[in-house]
Amino acid sequence: MPSIRLLSPRLANQIAAGEVVERPASVVKELVENALDAGADRVEIEVEQGGVKLIRVRDDGSGIAESDLPLALSRHATSKIASLDDLEAVASLGFRGEALASISSVSRLTLTSRTDQQEAASRVEVEGRDMDARISPAAHPVGTTVEVRDLFFNTPARRKFLRTEKTEFNHVEECVRRQALSRFDAGFTLRHNQKVVQNLRSAESMLDKERRIGALCGQKFIDNAVVIDAEATGLRLWGWVALPTFSRSQADLQYFFVNGRVIRDRLVAHAVRQAYRDVLYNNRHPAFVLYLEVDPATVDVNVHPTKHEVRFRDGRLVHDFIFRTLHKALADVRPDDHFRGAVAQSFGRETAEQGSPQADGVAPSQAYPQSGQSTAPWFGGQTPSPAEGFRGQAAPQQEWRASDQMAFYQSLGGGGVSTRQEPASFSGAAVMPSDQSAAADSSEEPPLGYAIAQLHGIYVLAQSSAGMIVVDMHAAHERITYERMKRALAEQDLKSQPLLVPLSLAVSQKEAALAETHSEELQHLGLQVERIGPETLAIRQVPALLRGADTEQLVRDVLSDLIEHGQSDRVEAVTHELLGTMACHGSVRANRQLTIPEMNSLLRDMEATERSGQCNHGRPTWTLVTLAELDKLFLRGR
Repeated sequence: MPSIRLLSPRLANQIAAGEVVERPASVVKELVENALDAGADRVEIEVEQGGVKLIRVRDDGSGIAESDLPLALSRHATSKIASLDDLEAVASLGFRGEALASISSVSRLTLTSRTDQQEAASRVEVEGRDMDARISPAAHPVGTTVEVRDLFFNTPARRKFLRTEKTEFNHVEECVRRQALSRFDAGFTLRHNQKVVQNLRSAESMLDKERRIGALCGQKFIDNAVVIDAEATGLRLWGWVALPTFSRSQADLQYFFVNGRVIRDRLVAHAVRQAYRDVLYNNRHPAFVLYLEVDPATVDVNVHPTKHEVRFRDGRLVHDFIFRTLHKALADVRPDDHFRGAVAQSFGRETAEQGSPQADGVAPSQAYPQSGQSTAPWFGGQTPSPAEGFRGQAAPQQEWRASDQMAFYQSLGGGGVSTRQEPASFSGAAVMPSDQSAAADSSEEPPLGYAIAQLHGIYVLAQSSAGMIVVDMHAAHERITYERMKRALAEQDLKSQPLLVPLSLAVSQKEAALAETHSEELQHLGLQVERIGPETLAIRQVPALLRGADTEQLVRDVLSDLIEHGQSDRVEAVTHELLGTMACHGSVRANRQLTIPEMNSLLRDMEATERSGQCNHGRPTWTLVTLAELDKLFLRGR
């Protein structure tokens, strides 16, 4: 075996560069983070050939003193931490002191800087096997410029792994997008091959922040997003979450920041998925730009060299806070929140910001009515309250006291529709009498307007000042019934049912110990699980509603969640899935003729029901066809 010897500084730095410098985007990330840590108000990034030929990052930050320049390109040299206490409460983006040394070992790097206390700037370069620093005078304003040329020129094997110029620049652009989303108080300019790609001014007001997000994430995202801002137990979560109708086929529009640092974390991803669980269709992905502010001492950012991962001291607290905040925000979404995105896309962003289409004399109060503030008379001569059911009668929420599936289902009365009068019909459509048309023109109309017809026994057509609203009556009633069943279940304890013959389950020692430790928590979920051997569990009780489910798989899934996330919502998820199926079968079916009062009662229930924009399976329950879209169909105004 060869004798042990000390690596040369350049080779040591090149090894470290293998972790820090993966591609040009990695260089941009490290340099921009340094600029932001220096207090820059403006950061300019210029790249050529996707960053392989040139990366130049200039900032107007505090700069680096001439006496500190020799250390600036040395390994483990930093101004951001000085002790273990600093490391355990890192507030800056960078802190390792490895980035500049690693980058300079695989490129031709020049750093020019000046502080406000210096009359002239200085430039530093490193060269040779020992990477000796060479300092020379230079002309430069207060701030710092770092030039990185010919990336990986001395490590050709690394250069072979780079992709095409377009692909590498896309990664650079994504990196700048993340940094621009993390710091609204700084301006950013990105140039590629002497062409300006992004030019973002600092954003202080909420409107300016939304404009930046619109420029970086697409205007449709901000038009279909809900603003959230919540604080609890030393945590603050704020930002924008997209409506469930604005879902994505892949997770390409998800940005999460912890104290200004963009991260990818499984705990956060699980909390978001859980919040969107029953409002997304199939395998669609939510879109969001969220910011979590926590005490730096409660989060460990020294987990990975790229600093993309963090570890929370109390992960369960963070998970619950994120889930509950997003869950409430999505539950509070009402039809008028969906109108903003639809109207903005039809009439343009400028009119949407003014609050109305401003077309054909529509007033702002007509275009964006406030949810829950309708005072217009109902077509039955009265305004139904949120507690009124789809039948136009009070929903029997307090009378629901079910102990098993059948009793629970029967207590809902089947969820059908009782017809009080024969509907008027015209080729299968129920038509609104003409003497009620004046009510639809009320300036205080409800968000979903007033029903005018039923199409093919499937869709309810409603008229509002914004245009025509088409409602899938089965999907809408399915969500209404489902939410009522969830509320009824929440008002009772989750009842357990003993198994006549306990079920023996073979597990690993880790799973058996976990079940023993979390026995009280499992009991709260309706599961009585006992450890009867080193690798054997006995299941003695299961939730009454889930007695027909695969008990063995359910317990295994719960244990898996406890291992990975420290908690499990598996029982709740399976229970809600069952309630969703019951609500689907108990909702009004196609070809059922409804009266105008019944249709309006459905619309009012939708406006008062959580998550009424989607059915239990994530399908949309209604859509808006604006007047502008109708005018385009008939070439009006041309």
